[in-house]
Amino acid sequence: MDTFEPVSLLVGVALLLLGRRLYWVFVAGVGFLAGALVAKEALAAESPGMVLGVALVAGLVGALLSVALQYVALSVAGFLAGGYLFHALVQALGWGDWAWVGFLVGGVVGALLVLAMLDWALILLSTLVGATVIVQNVPLEAGASGLLFLLLSVVGVLVQARQRTSRPKAA
Repeated sequence: MDTFEPVSLLVGVALLLLGRRLYWVFVAGVGFLAGALVAKEALAAESPGMVLGVALVAGLVGALLSVALQYVALSVAGFLAGGYLFHALVQALGWGDWAWVGFLVGGVVGALLVLAMLDWALILLSTLVGATVIVQNVPLEAGASGLLFLLLSVVGVLVQARQRTSRPKAA
C-alpha cells in the first residue's frame, strides 16, 4: 500500500457520508481526486508522494474556493465529480481510449446536475464518487466490488438524505 491509498480511502469515506452536509468536503474531495488523476495520467507522475502533493494542493484550492465562491465552486466540483465518475465508467467498460471524452461528458452532466438540483446532486455525486473511490482502493473480485459499490451507494444516499434537513454548511 503506497502513501496515496489510505488518504484516498479517507477521502472516499468523507465524500460518501458528508459530501452534501459539508459541501466544502465535496469540493475539496473531488479536487483531490481530480488532482490525483491529472498527476497520474496527464503528468505521468510515478512517485506516490508527487501524486499526493498535487492532489492535496488541488483539494486545498477547491476547499478555499468553495468558501469564497460557493456556486462557482459547486459547479466546478459537479464537473469534476461527473468527470471522475464517467472516466471510471469508461475505463471499467474497457474503452480506455475514450476516457478523457468520458471525463468531459460526465463533467458537463455533473455541473448541470449540481446547478439544477443542488441538494440531491450533491448527495448523489458525492455518494457515487465516494463509493467509487472506496471500491477502487479495496482489492476485491469484480462481483464483490460491484456488490460493495451498490451497498456503499445505498448507505451513502440514506445517510446523506437523513442529513438533508439543513442547507449545506460552509464550515
